Amino acid sequence: MTQKSPNRFLQQFKLPIVLGFAAGLYPLFFYYTNNFTMVSSWKQLAFFVMLFLALPLTVFVFIKLVTFKKENLVWRERLYTFFSVTFFLLFIQLCLLAEMKPLYTALAVLIGFTAAYLLYKYIYKIMAVQYILAVIGLFSLVPILYKQLTYSSDWMQQPDDILSVTFQQKPNVYFIQPDGYLNFSEIEKGAYQYNNNSFKNYLTQNRFTLYEDFRSNYTATLISNASLFAMKHHYNSYGFNLSEVINGREIVVTKNPVLDIFKKNGYKTHFLPEWPFFLTSFAKMGYDECNFTIEEDVSFVGKGYYKEKDILQPLKNYITEDPTKPKYFFLQIFSPGHVPFYEKDNEGVVEERRQYLERLEEANTKLKEIITNIVAVDPTAIIAILADHGGYVGLDYMEKIHSKTTDRDKLYSAFSSQMAIRWPEGTTNFYKEELKTNVNFFRILFSELSQQPQYLQHLEEDASFVTIEKDAPKGVYKCIDSSGAIVFEKL
Repeated sequence: MTQKSPNRFLQQFKLPIVLGFAAGLYPLFFYYTNNFTMVSSWKQLAFFVMLFLALPLTVFVFIKLVTFKKENLVWRERLYTFFSVTFFLLFIQLCLLAEMKPLYTALAVLIGFTAAYLLYKYIYKIMAVQYILAVIGLFSLVPILYKQLTYSSDWMQQPDDILSVTFQQKPNVYFIQPDGYLNFSEIEKGAYQYNNNSFKNYLTQNRFTLYEDFRSNYTATLISNASLFAMKHHYNSYGFNLSEVINGREIVVTKNPVLDIFKKNGYKTHFLPEWPFFLTSFAKMGYDECNFTIEEDVSFVGKGYYKEKDILQPLKNYITEDPTKPKYFFLQIFSPGHVPFYEKDNEGVVEERRQYLERLEEANTKLKEIITNIVAVDPTAIIAILADHGGYVGLDYMEKIHSKTTDRDKLYSAFSSQMAIRWPEGTTNFYKEELKTNVNFFRILFSELSQQPQYLQHLEEDASFVTIEKDAPKGVYKCIDSSGAIVFEKL
């Protein structure tokens, strides 16, 4: 009696195996090419391999198993074609939208059914096209993998011994970041033309020092914060796309000089965001406390805006905990925000302005509530309101900033950022001359807390930078210099 060769048995499953890989390889490469900094953990890689490769492979192998003893079944070829096309289209939808919309899902299934009846004889050609796309996708992914593997964090090294700084005074520190909140010096100009004096007066009445003409160094939340918490410029040199930076989320929430310095000085650290935007890469939590739990609150697929949480109640709870220990809070508010990034989502300059100003008032309400609660129980604390960038009102859409422009109002609409600090009573130096851009905020704060002015000798350049993709040679440009003048200088 002869036994079937294992190789011959596997040969029977060659087609379902290659079909399974064909349906998911290109979507896998595409997703990682466009979202690498959001899905860079090993846990996420395992999930996407299971979703894009293991799932379709299992389905195709199952189809072969249940029809193993039957040959030349037309309906089997039709099943192969249906699932090959349907899986591929569903995965592409997930890559593009980070969610499954009922209409597009139904359309993918309908196209799959149509292909099953009309194109089942061309299953090999369909598979060939999928593999060709996968090869093209791999060529796009390889440079990103190379940049990640050769990435060096040397740019974050400090020029002095500030990492060893010892604070002479240890007030609680509340760093509040409202997304896209324009500075008071710009809100009445350009496309905004808005009177924000009500909130401005509220801040001055509560002893806030206002920093006019303050601005960000970079154009988007992640790249702005990477520089802020590193206290150094990265010059957009470590990114895969226009709004991300390599290991950016790990820099913000896992380990950075600011967090290290607070911890070295005995501070208990708290990160309270409204949305888990900085947690989408499953970055290890470096803060002692956070209102989000990655395992429970962060999805494998998403853009970081799929679950909102209140930050006021957790703030109230944490303020009263460990009364003998100094505390540092990073509070992130995702308003007023900015105009849409892509042209397809824009509703026109007038409508986008209206929506921005509506969100601005919502942000004012939130900020007042937070500040009032902090001051009531912690009147000697340092409270800093520092936005990540501007609101982009006046630009057709946010991506437009990556086309060459020397229009002063448009550039300041993108880079102008709110800066206001409530220093403890008795403070004599408010650093009006030194505090001009985000990158130097924490170095100046640490100089004040340590009473060591020598740390001010290594402030970074107060310039703003943008990556240009259109209307000029591609590259990183300085668009606003340290004096606030508009320039266009390629780095």
